[in-house]
Amino acid sequence: MNKNILITGCSTGFGFNSAKHFAEKGHNVFATMRGVDGKNAIAASQLRDFATSTNTKLIVSEIDVTSDESVNSAVADMPTIDVLINNAGFGAGGTAVEAFSSEEVLYQLNVNIVGTFRVAKAVLPGMRKNGSGLIINLSSVAGREAFPGYGVYHASKWGVEGLSEGMRYELAPLGIDVVVVEPGPFATEFFNNVAPAEDAELAAAYSHVAEFCKGFEEGAMSMFADDDVPTDPKLVVEMFDKLINTPDGQRPLRNLVGLDFGFQGINDAVEPVRIRILEEMGLIDWDGPKG
Repeated sequence: MNKNILITGCSTGFGFNSAKHFAEKGHNVFATMRGVDGKNAIAASQLRDFATSTNTKLIVSEIDVTSDESVNSAVADMPTIDVLINNAGFGAGGTAVEAFSSEEVLYQLNVNIVGTFRVAKAVLPGMRKNGSGLIINLSSVAGREAFPGYGVYHASKWGVEGLSEGMRYELAPLGIDVVVVEPGPFATEFFNNVAPAEDAELAAAYSHVAEFCKGFEEGAMSMFADDDVPTDPKLVVEMFDKLINTPDGQRPLRNLVGLDFGFQGINDAVEPVRIRILEEMGLIDWDGPKG
């Protein structure tokens, strides 16, 4: 069955590839990004050309997830959304937490947490009316652990995890499912776009953090060049596809993809505790909609 799929952050990486993938599958895709007539005009044009050449239903729209007006205006022009892939994100990192200003931290949280909330809030009235829907929120292995130099980014992804889990229980009785996808490092533009703190002088007080971050990023780049390491972005797209095609009541809350650095063990250890707590609180039937 064809679905109306809204994807945020389609200028690069997972979003760009997902938009084409689901259009080819016959779905009605609403590929959104900032700056469709500006900084991301080339990506927008490529997606529109793809839709024309493949005769698929792919519409490119402007959405800035940091703006209520932008999100609400765009969603108002769309049909009821069946699947939301909250993919848009931003990474502040490479420097110690102290070096960031309050404004820089607020921007990180505004994009990754409040942006996720904004788009979900905009599509939920239609999903509630239909009594069905799927929201896929993009988290990260960075939402399950923390490294030096990325504390601000980790805070945003841990926030996405908490927001998503709370929404899952609230929305399941209404027929709507919420899941998170947790990619490891992938060969996208993430590291090229990581934004360090603007206070270079204060950042310099943490030379050990800078040294760690440099080595970590160099290691990631080496992995991306190794065909035997699972860093192809298509793996995340395939996970999105798998979740969309999984029946209600059978989707796991957390779905780790790619290199997990052993953090799948955290999910495996925590899951029985999560289930036991839900049972003790009488909420086990709220753990995803029943098929």
